[in-house]
Amino acid sequence: MHPHQPYSQHPLLRLSYSLAAPVYDVLIERAMREFRRQSLRALPTNSGKRVLISGAGTGLDLPLLPALHRYTALDFNRAMLTHAIPRGKDMNVEFVLGDCMALPFADGQFDHVVLHLIVAVVPEPERCLSEAARMLKPGGTIILFDKFLHPQQHAPIRRMFNTLTRRFATRMDVVFEEVLRAAPDLEIVSDIPMLANGWFRGIVLRKSG
Repeated sequence: MHPHQPYSQHPLLRLSYSLAAPVYDVLIERAMREFRRQSLRALPTNSGKRVLISGAGTGLDLPLLPALHRYTALDFNRAMLTHAIPRGKDMNVEFVLGDCMALPFADGQFDHVVLHLIVAVVPEPERCLSEAARMLKPGGTIILFDKFLHPQQHAPIRRMFNTLTRRFATRMDVVFEEVLRAAPDLEIVSDIPMLANGWFRGIVLRKSG
């Protein structure tokens, strides 16, 4: 567990998500719903497991999750979690205020970790992924849905806007293959293009061992 919270070094990002919490669902829920649903099909449905939703936001994943698992929904923003709590009222879910780049749990606590639209949002995506890997039991999986540049992809417009958007909303310059190097015990199980000509991808990773 980490004594320091990296998000505390980014007060503008914290403030922007507090302000966005009341309208976040209107902006993003409908456009992303089916892609979230498709990604979450990677969770098993034959036996109950411990699942961490790291970067749960307003809880848009919760209505799409199999009910048999025991969930922990974590987000760094109290306003976002406040909106998420009603969505978990009929589920076995614990809500935790915490930083996905410095998770407040001991190693190997979860069978699966869901990272939806968070790796390319946080200031340090490598740290977010390596922390998720630390949480996993050997053989566990990370279910990831996010936007990534491909290696050697120039994308000049996205990179130009990234200078601004990374300060208050999201990063637009994250290359998944570079992030993956921070977690050498993870292997790719599947990698599927989902939205915007493959900018958004659904990726499943498994922890070795």
